[in-house]
Amino acid sequence: MHENQPVMFYRNTWWGWTIHPETRDCLPSETMVTVLRSILEVMRMLLKRVLVVMIIIVMSVTALCTTKTSTDAANPSGPGTLSVYQQSLSRSSVVPPAQPVKLIFIHHSSGENWLEDTNGGLGLALRDNNYFVSDTNYGWGPVPFDGADPIGSLTDIGHWWLWFRGPKSAEIMDSLYAESGQHASYSRLETDPGGKNRIVMFKSCFPNSNLRGNPGDPIPPIDTNPLKGLASDSDYHTVANAKGIYNDLLPYFQKHQDTLFIMVTAPPVSSTKYSGNARAFNQWLVNDWLKDYPYKNVAVFDFYNVLTTNGGSTKIYDLGQETGNHHRWWNNTVQHVTTAGGSHNTTAYATAFGDDHPSKAGNQKATGEFVQILNLAYNRWQGN
Repeated sequence: MHENQPVMFYRNTWWGWTIHPETRDCLPSETMVTVLRSILEVMRMLLKRVLVVMIIIVMSVTALCTTKTSTDAANPSGPGTLSVYQQSLSRSSVVPPAQPVKLIFIHHSSGENWLEDTNGGLGLALRDNNYFVSDTNYGWGPVPFDGADPIGSLTDIGHWWLWFRGPKSAEIMDSLYAESGQHASYSRLETDPGGKNRIVMFKSCFPNSNLRGNPGDPIPPIDTNPLKGLASDSDYHTVANAKGIYNDLLPYFQKHQDTLFIMVTAPPVSSTKYSGNARAFNQWLVNDWLKDYPYKNVAVFDFYNVLTTNGGSTKIYDLGQETGNHHRWWNNTVQHVTTAGGSHNTTAYATAFGDDHPSKAGNQKATGEFVQILNLAYNRWQGN
């Protein structure tokens, strides 16, 4: 064999290599063979370790992706997981209060229908969960300023400033805490447990979903917010101004931590004109409004979102179904689904053409989802 013939190797195991017999004699010495074999062994071991590391990386990435997919499937309200506020709510209990708790509901016609035994049945459900319910309606309460209607007639977003922050707020709220009457038809606990109302639940009606402006517009300080005290038909009824109104309520709530405030979002409407704004605003209320509020006496129920999907018609609800948009206790956590079935930003439960009051089915779905959210909020507030 020629002395310059190159040494050839062949594989005789999966990881092992050896010198071809025909070229073995061309090696100058056994030392060279030993060196080459050592080099090959080192390379084999390095390759093994690289493959092991790659397998570990792939398995780790797969596990992370699986966890995120599972979380987003449970709470698909957009990218990421539940807001800090809703995570805190999820750590509470859905058990009703052990003793009757006084609750007052500020509402108009949509709330009246929701409470009614033969419509939404909310009054019955609250009674059965140990809440003693009173309410306000049109014509109730003090007058917020000279020439105005009684405050009970004023429940648009801009009006909440009059209730909680306006010049006659103290008089209005004292009357509200003391109110124990019924101003709509619904069943409730027979015996008033006495004392003041400990829970204040407030909701605007569906015209408040017609928010003008753009979701990204800057929020004005309350001193220059032109919406304060005005109705939803005002040109100043914009997303930014509405955010400013709600932000300004928080200092009042902070000073009254002996009261639980339940903010219920306004129902959706049939028109698509401002429906994207309504969706963005209510997402802000649920996910962002309370993110820097460190206390536990404020909660949000997304009535708007619950009413954006149905079970096939305005007369059939999707309560208890895995599909659809919801704000509920589901699989032992708060679930806020806003993206199920595509983009649903308008009402799925209009009572009739031209009438956006939620239908009986919509109100019943809301009742089925709201009461456990209320129990969570109550127990969180009480430290249970």
